[in-house]
Amino acid sequence: MSVWDDLDLLLDSPSSLTVTSNTRGTVKDHANFKAEDDVSALRKAIEGLGTTEKTVIEVLTKRSHAQRQLIAKAYEKATGRTLVADIEGDTRGDFEDLLVALVTPTAVYDCHEVMKAIKGAGTTESILTEIFASRSNRQIKAMSETYLAETGRLMIHDLKSEVSGDYGKALLVLAEGKRDESTSVDAAKAKADAKALYEAGEKKWGTDEDKFIDILCHRSIPQLRQTLVEYKNLSKKTLQESIESEMSGNLEKLLVAVVKCVKSVPVYFAERLFKSMKGLGTTESTLTRILVSRSEIDLLDIRTEYKKLFGESLYSQLESEVSGSYGDALKHLCGKDD
Repeated sequence: MSVWDDLDLLLDSPSSLTVTSNTRGTVKDHANFKAEDDVSALRKAIEGLGTTEKTVIEVLTKRSHAQRQLIAKAYEKATGRTLVADIEGDTRGDFEDLLVALVTPTAVYDCHEVMKAIKGAGTTESILTEIFASRSNRQIKAMSETYLAETGRLMIHDLKSEVSGDYGKALLVLAEGKRDESTSVDAAKAKADAKALYEAGEKKWGTDEDKFIDILCHRSIPQLRQTLVEYKNLSKKTLQESIESEMSGNLEKLLVAVVKCVKSVPVYFAERLFKSMKGLGTTESTLTRILVSRSEIDLLDIRTEYKKLFGESLYSQLESEVSGSYGDALKHLCGKDD
């Protein structure tokens, strides 16, 4: 049985999309934190001949996001240069990308990932799918505000010109960041939604994609969890199985990602991490994005699910897949071996 099939456990388990505490992160506030001390350590490491990567990793992966922002401010005050500019001038490749991600404010980092995904020839739908399926309303709003501040344009407007068809329609609904946030569940409505989804997919010739988009992209997480249970009772198949048999391409991938995140964001990310390291070559940008963006939210849970799903720890997988300073920094973020 797939991890996605056990719906009974679903209704009472917390969701990373609605929880705001950071107790499940691997990175916490550093005790006895002094920004000035960290700045002088970083300056020594960066300004000397050749960068002392070990110090940079030690400082930046062992401080919370809020502390890294204070370090960046103090660094600029002390040197007249931004920490990002000095990192970019002194490091290269994936290691550089990871360090820049660590010192970039969260909303700005998400925003830049979206910009990268829609810039240039062709759009990277997999990145857009991952971000918009897994972020809360609050995170999406912060991202939109940053986008507007940096470009003078609305993020939703730029997305509109990059994505099309039913995939575009669904992504734009998610990008509005207006998912219902009520915590109460209307059982009758869940039954009615399950029936509407069944009739829009399994039961008819051809699929009414709009119905799927409307329900999956607007309803609250607790409400959708109840709907998934009702759907399975009605159809004998899970909603994910129905989507996979009824749809294809980017729309299928997006709606499956939404359903997975409704059930368990950590399981969704554990799978994403596994896929980014499986087979030939590693997708470093995915590793960086997930480990940085989840390190203070639910990386402990992602580690637990990874071990359950794939039989080995995320840490040991990183050890065999990524090396050098980049690998060391990722392992620091991951925490420890499970």
